[in-house]
Amino acid sequence: MYQEERLLSILDFLQKNKRISVEEICTMYHVSRDTARRDLVKLEEENSIIRTRGGAILPSIQEEIKNYSKRLETVSQEKKIIGKKAASLIYPNDNIILDTSTTVQACAEHIQNMDCTIITNSINLAEVLSNRSHINIQLLGGTLHKEHRFLYGSSVVEKLSDYYVDKLFVGVIGISETGLTIAHEEDGVVKRKMVKQAKQVIVLADHTKLGTNHFFKFASLDDVDLLITDKTPPKAFMEVLRKNNVDLLIADGETKGDK
Repeated sequence: MYQEERLLSILDFLQKNKRISVEEICTMYHVSRDTARRDLVKLEEENSIIRTRGGAILPSIQEEIKNYSKRLETVSQEKKIIGKKAASLIYPNDNIILDTSTTVQACAEHIQNMDCTIITNSINLAEVLSNRSHINIQLLGGTLHKEHRFLYGSSVVEKLSDYYVDKLFVGVIGISETGLTIAHEEDGVVKRKMVKQAKQVIVLADHTKLGTNHFFKFASLDDVDLLITDKTPPKAFMEVLRKNNVDLLIADGETKGDK
């Protein structure tokens, strides 16, 4: 086997097993330890692996978080379905907080023109709702995150202290037994305060977010009252929800769990 073929095979093994030892390379490809080490050096030079004592592992690659406009261009059908289901839970005279996620924007797009108050730190959501004559919009003022279109900072957090609302609709990048996570700390600090000001915390998350973690934790799973998603989660995740008393609503109308 040529070295190029062996390197591809080693990478394939790493994709499946996450790590490989020099001894495994020697055994699988019938090569000497020196040859195995040269293979690993070559892969390291190509930034394909991280060499460890006695072998190698794959580098940890964090998924890039696209800016808000780019994410809006690729809002999935699942997010639209989740958003529509979430909007059906908003009633006249409700006081609501909406966060800055694209799934929550999908919710905003389906909110009926009714007498209710919506508080948000998203300039996009404020614009979406601005043509609904009966909705009272409270836009939280602060520093503008230009790339992701949200307002943040101490002034936003302090102003949130003045509000106590019926429901918070919040998006995540990850939701797991560890908690609710997001990509940006400044966004997460605001979300953390939003959670404290709401009687009912409703998380909107498509199935790809379930069981995953990201950079900044802003809430624990037991802070959540209801999760709206697009597919019934695996049994292990359902058990995690049950242990934390989180109700589950599937966007096609199926419901699971009791609070």
